Amino acid sequence: MFVLFEEAGKFLAGRILSEADSSLQVELDSGKRVKLKTANALLKFEKPAPAELIAAGQKLSEEIDLDLAWEFASDEEFSFADLARDYFSADPSKPASTEQQVAALFRLFEAPHYFRRAGKGRFKKAPADILQLALAAIEKKKQLALQITAWAQELVQGQCPAPIREQLYKILFKPDKNSAEYKAVVEASRSAHKAPLDLLQQAGAIASPYQFHWKRFLFENFPKGTGFPALQAPDIKDELPLANVQAFSIDDSATTEIDDALSVQGLGSGTITLGIHIAAPGLAVLPGSPIDTVGRARLSTVYMPGYKLTMLPDEIVQSYTLQEGRNCPSLSLYLTLDEATLEIRESVTRLEQVPIVSNLRHDKLDSTFTEAFFEAAQTSPPVAVQWGVELTFLHRLAKHLKAQREIVRGKPENFNRPDYNFKLDKSTDGEPQGDETVSITTRQRGAPLDLIVAEAMILANSTWGLWLADHGVPGIYRSQASMAPGVKVRMGTKSLPHAGLGVKSYAWSTSPLRRYTDLVNQWQIIACAKHGRTAALAAPFKPKDAELFSIISGFDAAYSAYNGFQAGIERYWTLKYIEQNGITELTATFFKDNLVRADDLPLVLPAMGAQGLPRGARVRIRLGEIDEITLDVSGTVIERLDAVVDEAAAEQVDEEDNDSELAAGPISIAVDLNEPDATAVGQAA
Repeated sequence: MFVLFEEAGKFLAGRILSEADSSLQVELDSGKRVKLKTANALLKFEKPAPAELIAAGQKLSEEIDLDLAWEFASDEEFSFADLARDYFSADPSKPASTEQQVAALFRLFEAPHYFRRAGKGRFKKAPADILQLALAAIEKKKQLALQITAWAQELVQGQCPAPIREQLYKILFKPDKNSAEYKAVVEASRSAHKAPLDLLQQAGAIASPYQFHWKRFLFENFPKGTGFPALQAPDIKDELPLANVQAFSIDDSATTEIDDALSVQGLGSGTITLGIHIAAPGLAVLPGSPIDTVGRARLSTVYMPGYKLTMLPDEIVQSYTLQEGRNCPSLSLYLTLDEATLEIRESVTRLEQVPIVSNLRHDKLDSTFTEAFFEAAQTSPPVAVQWGVELTFLHRLAKHLKAQREIVRGKPENFNRPDYNFKLDKSTDGEPQGDETVSITTRQRGAPLDLIVAEAMILANSTWGLWLADHGVPGIYRSQASMAPGVKVRMGTKSLPHAGLGVKSYAWSTSPLRRYTDLVNQWQIIACAKHGRTAALAAPFKPKDAELFSIISGFDAAYSAYNGFQAGIERYWTLKYIEQNGITELTATFFKDNLVRADDLPLVLPAMGAQGLPRGARVRIRLGEIDEITLDVSGTVIERLDAVVDEAAAEQVDEEDNDSELAAGPISIAVDLNEPDATAVGQAA
């Protein structure tokens, strides 16, 4: 005697060895013996053999028409034997054969959308409306599977279906792994035996390498687009006095968000008043306002060669920018200095209108205001040069301030590598397309005009940082506990030293049109300027305000992403420059592992043969193939250019090792080729 039973969703049959009141001992064809509860036995039979019965039942079950079986089935609960009798037997009084009963059992069990399982071989047919919904769902899955297969075939053949093109970056980086588009890419990659990114490139899904980098950035950081809502700049309601100064700004020609300007009074009198004037959108744009909402969403201006995404709409920016020829609302820091010793005797903060006389531009004046110019100006004041006398004093002050910071810092800031400027030859102000001719020029770090502005802004940010703390008003600070390796700059709400800059406190406050943290700090500084010692009660953000921590967290993430994109897209244009100019070899300096830094371009790359070289060794490398999607290029050392490493140069490599032009690497995408088969159609319950 044999028995058929179900165990863990699988039907088994075996020979009964012994039988008690409530259990059976059964031997399977494999020789394994199992103990079975009598109540769980579905069918006892004498012939055929278990394996033959299961095989015959599976074959016969395929012939059972589920729609017809559903019609035959009782509306009440029934057993598989009942259905087999009604479906197969011409005489309802006679039971169906053993094979027919097993076939009915198998068919019922595998069709839960037609028949609900009631346990121990019993079933109940699904209501008609539920059945129709289930069948519709199954049909939908079948059609979806066919669509996935069709899209996958198109990809393999080198064509990209429109739905996949439209969702490309979602598929690659933040996919819905249940979507047909994602599954089609997985299926096509398996079928073509190609990496998903390579497959999509060859299918034309990626318009160009530049568009890949740009669209990916927008997808990850601006999923709702880069446009601004219609906004109107509110008027400043404060009655601001007109400052008795003549101020000027120093920026690049491409700068439209002019945040800061300088003024100098009292030259030759022994006492100098230095004015640092910052655009004051914080007087009109209030926390929680529509413009604030836009600024907080974007958090910073995004810079890239040939284009930028401003933090605020241009019409808002132009309402508060320090435009020459206008009296501009400003947050001004006035510092009284001894003209001879440059000792700062007093500082005062004012809200006022400042006459902006000139917007000076680096690219037009760097060649005039050189180190040689300022050296000569010490003996012969440049009275014939506009702003020459003021800039001469400011340059002297900047060098003094820098030297003071370096004493605190413990070592000089000797950045010998230049800053690189990218210029694209394009006819419009719109987004670059990626195929423009690019030129790369250099401006030495610490160039006189750069130094003047940098030191003035550090002075303002550190002075205001201490001032906020003195008034008990929280701000957003940048601090660094020490210059030990691995100790990073951090953002927080407490006034702490910044070891890297050599200042007691540092709160970004001088770019409120370009950085949201600066706008927040400006609100806090304005409260101090208006309310003095009671500012803590009137400031928008109070001590331990959760909003400040939220802003810091959001800004840190966004600023890091924006800087990472800028570094990556500048690397793209550097590789484009190499291609456009047919450069096959570069001189470079080894700095760690197998990485070298190009001497005349902003480029770090791995170089075969660099391992084992001393830090700071100079080499000539031959460039390999460039991949504009991964931003990869490698090189091979073909010549050592120095016999002995310059120790000062090696130390400089250490100083600048944390810069952002890192070597590229494989792009991490979220497409998993180990996903389950996309074309498998499940059953609906």
